[in-house]
Amino acid sequence: MRLILNGAAGHMGRIVRRLIEDREDLILSAAVDVSGAEDCLSHLEDFTGDADCLIDFSHHAATQSLLDYACRRNLPLVIATTGQTEFERAAIAEAGSRIPIFFSANMSPAIAMLARMAAQAAKLFPDADIEIVERHHNRKLDVPSGTALLLAKSIQGARPDSTLVIGRHENGRRTKQEIGIHSLRLGNEAGAHEIILSTGTQTITLKHEAEDRALFAEGALAAAAYIARQPAGVYSMQDMLDADT
Repeated sequence: MRLILNGAAGHMGRIVRRLIEDREDLILSAAVDVSGAEDCLSHLEDFTGDADCLIDFSHHAATQSLLDYACRRNLPLVIATTGQTEFERAAIAEAGSRIPIFFSANMSPAIAMLARMAAQAAKLFPDADIEIVERHHNRKLDVPSGTALLLAKSIQGARPDSTLVIGRHENGRRTKQEIGIHSLRLGNEAGAHEIILSTGTQTITLKHEAEDRALFAEGALAAAAYIARQPAGVYSMQDMLDADT
């Protein structure tokens, strides 16, 4: 499979690039980065060669130009960035009517499994208090993490009346509908997400901890292989898991 990698000079981009170059079944058709560093093209439009899929590990601000390029070239697209605005999310949904797009707040299949487990636990224990704690490196821009929001929204699927409280910062008792989300930014933390449910008589803890960011690169490459076979639409990690089961 021939791949275009956007954001190739960033931290995650360099990891993805290395994995592509180490695999015989993958070809890096173009490495693109706005910086132009590390032998990268500066703009997507600079590449007009053949490719089977476009992977983006740049920044959510590039969403519209990314979609325009992918739609113009009829390329399947993997969006591996977080922090998209409502406008950008709407643009992704619109572009999904023309090309297949893989869009997930987290590129780990294990996180998708965690989201399912969290929703199931919330349903089984409807009166439990629920708190989410996420940890990331001190360079991360978006708060809370896209993954924490993904987990919270999965829980809300089981608890439609629940509300999200991002970083409790005022006095007052928590409500039974509240799902608290707490964000920690520490050193070079690769990423950890913990969901704590307490009934008052017992506590259930569900946790995923990334030990190496390479797992997100591996997930993005698996997503590229999946999305390249799909018709137009917007797909998630949950869709990919369902296809594999």
